[in-house]
Amino acid sequence: MKLALILFLSLGVLNSCSTQFNKVLKSKDYDYKLKMADKYYENKKYKNAEELYVELFPIFKGTQKFEELYYKYAYCSFYEKNYPDAENLFKGFLEVFPNSDKAEEVAYMHAYTFYLQSPKVELDQINTNKAIGMMQSFISTHPNSSKIKDANEIIAKCRSKLELKDYKTAQLYYDLQQYHAAGISFTNLLNSYPESSKGEEYMMMAVRSYYQYARLSVFDKQEERYQKVSTAYFDFADRFPESKLLKEAENYKNISLNNIKKIQNEQAKTPAER
Repeated sequence: MKLALILFLSLGVLNSCSTQFNKVLKSKDYDYKLKMADKYYENKKYKNAEELYVELFPIFKGTQKFEELYYKYAYCSFYEKNYPDAENLFKGFLEVFPNSDKAEEVAYMHAYTFYLQSPKVELDQINTNKAIGMMQSFISTHPNSSKIKDANEIIAKCRSKLELKDYKTAQLYYDLQQYHAAGISFTNLLNSYPESSKGEEYMMMAVRSYYQYARLSVFDKQEERYQKVSTAYFDFADRFPESKLLKEAENYKNISLNNIKKIQNEQAKTPAER
């Protein structure tokens, strides 16, 4: 009985709110509508506020009230998690009001919407790259902003996601025994993310990949490819001289150099000796 009463009262409140909103929609008093839109906005009823702002957008365009209307309209989409529309509206606000005292905030929010549209790591990372570019642009144009720290943190998160995606690709090549592609991918990972805490692991995987690639190659190609293992090792030793993985990499280098000697000795033999 108590639950039924609660449901009845809830429905009554919803119907009352719906009736009130319909009255606002039917009103021809645009100043009243704007006042109500702002009230809905303040009460976090963004869907209702947005519906009114959409209607009032052309009505107040060019007036002193338009900037605030546009600003809140953009945020309605943002709060409703409609990030593509929010992105376009924040961009439009900046184009219409480049000198607004809200311009810095909106510029940050415009960049932030790209970050919020960044997909799972397995998917195409267009918006992740855009978020990095937009945040870097924001930092350049607003060097004294209180949002600089946040912008840098978002750039770091985006780069970590891109790094993880590239790592998964490189590891997949290795798992599929496409060792040449794996070696190149792990080397590129290190070059693209030199600040990565996993740099030693990437370099080790590059050495392993080039070794496996050489080992499985046809005889005529092995010498050249074993030499690549040696080159990768010395690159590793130069970058990470104190690495715990260096001993393993050195072992691959030594095996490769021994194999090169064997190949050269074999090539030096006469046909009869072979």
